[in-house]
Amino acid sequence: MELFTPEVGLICWMLVPFLIVFFVLGKFAWPVIIKGVSERANFIDQSIQSAKDANEQLASIKALGETMLTEARNEQLRILNDANQARNQLLDEAKKQAKQEAEKILSAAQLTIQKEKEDISRQVRSEIAVISIGIAEKIIRNRLDASEQEELVNRLVEEANASGKN
Repeated sequence: MELFTPEVGLICWMLVPFLIVFFVLGKFAWPVIIKGVSERANFIDQSIQSAKDANEQLASIKALGETMLTEARNEQLRILNDANQARNQLLDEAKKQAKQEAEKILSAAQLTIQKEKEDISRQVRSEIAVISIGIAEKIIRNRLDASEQEELVNRLVEEANASGKN
């Protein structure tokens, strides 16, 4: 079993190089290794913090974008509503103006029709009077003498003038 149990002298000689290596590593290597690990840990912490900040900025930008989109949609709806109101107002005004114009045209047409009726009525009366006088003249010539004819014509002319004035 000697192969597995080391002797005291061997342990002492192995302990001396171990302590020398341990001292050299502790004095020169470990501070550099610890410094590198700590710098790496700081870099990782800073990267994590930067990632959190970037996520927060992204979230705030996203919220701002959504707010702006909502405002844009609201503005679009407001503009559309204003446009619809303006369109409806213009249509109402156009309808009122068209109705007023139609009423003016209708009243003017009615006045024109009334005047034309009166003119036609006067013309018909005049023509009837002329025809009646012509017929009466022919009848009277056959039956009356000249003095009676003059008196009758004068009376008929006066009657025609009196009825034309009414």
